[in-house]
Parts: sequence; C-alpha cells; structure tokens
Amino acid sequence: MAQMNYLTQCTFDFGALAQLPKVLKAHGVTRPFVVSDPGLKGNGLLDKLIASLEAPPAGVFTDTPANPTERASAAAADAYRAAGADGIVAFGGGSSMDLAKAMGLMVTHEGPFERLGGSKRGMRFITKIPPLVAVPTTAGTGSEVSPGAVVILDNGMKETFISAHLVPAAAVCDPELTLGLPPLLTAATGMDAMTHCVEAVLTPAVHPPAEAIGVDGIERISKYLERAVKDGGDRDARWHMMMGSFEGALAFAKGLGAVHGLSHALGRIHALKLHHGTLNALILPHSLAMIEADANAAVQEKLARIRRALDVAPGADLCAYFLDLNRRLGLPASLSAIGVTEAHWDGTRDYAVSDIATLSNAIPFDGDKYHELFKRAL
Repeated sequence: MAQMNYLTQCTFDFGALAQLPKVLKAHGVTRPFVVSDPGLKGNGLLDKLIASLEAPPAGVFTDTPANPTERASAAAADAYRAAGADGIVAFGGGSSMDLAKAMGLMVTHEGPFERLGGSKRGMRFITKIPPLVAVPTTAGTGSEVSPGAVVILDNGMKETFISAHLVPAAAVCDPELTLGLPPLLTAATGMDAMTHCVEAVLTPAVHPPAEAIGVDGIERISKYLERAVKDGGDRDARWHMMMGSFEGALAFAKGLGAVHGLSHALGRIHALKLHHGTLNALILPHSLAMIEADANAAVQEKLARIRRALDVAPGADLCAYFLDLNRRLGLPASLSAIGVTEAHWDGTRDYAVSDIATLSNAIPFDGDKYHELFKRAL
C-alpha cells in the first residue's frame, strides 16, 4: 500500500477504506462529520463508509447538490456546529469534497463568505479549517489533494476558493469505490482529470515537478480511460484512473487555464445543471487549437511533451485527437448538445474573464478570445 506525502498524506490502494479510522485518529478526529451526496446514500456506498468507522459519526450531511452552493454549504455548517463535531470526512466526488471545504471555511471564518473567494484575492484571509479527510468515489476532480474548492455563491457567481489550508489533512483513495461508476460518468470525470493534467502542463508557471506529474497523468489517463469506460469492473484501469485523477490535482497546483475559466462560468447556470467534467471535455479540444495557433517556442515544447505522452505523431492535431476521444467515450459532441445556446454568452463572458484560472492560461485570454472559444465549442 503506497504512502505518499506530496501536498498531503495519501493512503492509496484497493482496500484503503479500512484505514480510515487510523487516519482520523492520527489527525485527532474523534467525532467526524460526514459530507456526502444523495446518490451515495441511495446506492449503499455511504453505508459502507459509515460501517468502516469505529463508532457512528457525529453527523451526516447528504444534501450536496451537483454543483456545490453557498446555501447548501451554510446548511451543512449549521449541522456541523449542532453535532459538536471535531473533524470532517468528505465522501464522494468533487462536489462533496468542495462543499466540505466550504463548510469548513464557514465554521471557522466570519462572513460574508464571498470575501474569501479567489476573485477577491481572499486567500490571504483564509486560515485553518477543521481536520478534513477526503475519500473520493470518482476519478476526476482530484479535490482530495487540491488547495481549491469551487462553489456557486448566493449572488450567482461560481467562485474558486484557494488556500493551502484547503488541502485535506489526508486522503484515502480506494479504487474499489469507483467500480460501480456508470460509463458516462467515468468518461466525464476521466476527462476532467485529463484536462487538469493538460492545462497544468501548459500554464507558464515554473514548477518542473508538478509539470512532470501532469505529463505522467496524461500518459496514464490516455492508456486507461477507455478501458475503464468499456469495462467498469476492470480493476487495473480503475486503479490507474484514480491515480491519474490524483496526479491531475498535484499538477494543477501549478495552475489551470481557459478551459476551466469557461467551464466554471457555464457551470453557474442553474437551469442547465451542467457537469463540470463534461464541460471540460467539450471545451478542451478548442482551447488547444487556439493555444497552438498563438503559441511561442516554450508553449510549443509543452505541446510536444503532451503529444509524446499521448503517443501520437509529432505535430499531430491535438484538437482532432480530443474530439475523437470524446466521441469514442460516448460524450456529447458540443456545448449545444447539452443545452447551451448563444443566448447564454452575455451572462458568461465576465465570469470567465474574472475566473482565477484565466490568469494562468498558456496564452493571454480576454473577453474576445473567450467568445471565440465559446463559439468553437458551441
């Protein structure tokens, strides 16, 4: 069983869930509060997590929405306080983990909540939250090791909260928990992890270790994602996909880019309830086409590294590669196929431009470039 201490401690392998009580004890947690979602409550996985604990948790919150909101986070914070808990177990995909982080901020920081967001440069106000142990059930977001959380605020903005204090105290990654993921969710979350790796490699920040991890994640995901989609019980593929997701979050400590800027902006549209990983998958090919067209020598070398990791020919069309990969995975072909229309653009532009991921894109991106990216992906 691997023990990795990069950003945070991670217990990783089939059967790792059995180590959860030991991990909680190591971080002084005796009354954990579990944050999860309705799907995991319904399919029995939440019962499996609770059974792994040495005693019943202090409380359980299962009303995490598909895109975490300030309102739901506040409800969870109220329940946490009422339970007298002394730590958090985040159990689920990125939504549950991000909501758990937001809840942790709310129980330790005075409002207004939005003042802590990245667009306000609020990371300078963020201090410690209660000990958080993250147990992912998907292989995509990597929130179990990331310093960020994305939450839709009451004002409608999809805000990113970033701080080293939001990195979970520990992660317990058990690929066994992903064996039941349906093909489409496997594909979408897998492409989320792929996008993290690709954007992290391309961002101009200097961080060779993170970039090397991103390259390894690209290679790993490109080899195993289709296998995991075709056969959800492929244990080898599930192990490597969870590792690829973990690597994606390690890598994006270096930064992300315009794919996430636009994805976050579209993800705030409540009526559409768009899946973050699916949005990333649909936007990524077109972002790469725009980056390649305007790339300097340093970015061209990064693109060459990505091609080598994907095992494609030098100079291969990366936009075409990812469009074809999305097709093979059974993902939608465009934003319009999931309900986005040109009418959504005006409410999207400012959110995308102000998103913190825009600052670290491989090439400068303004409102006009975002409109071009939007039209290409539409």
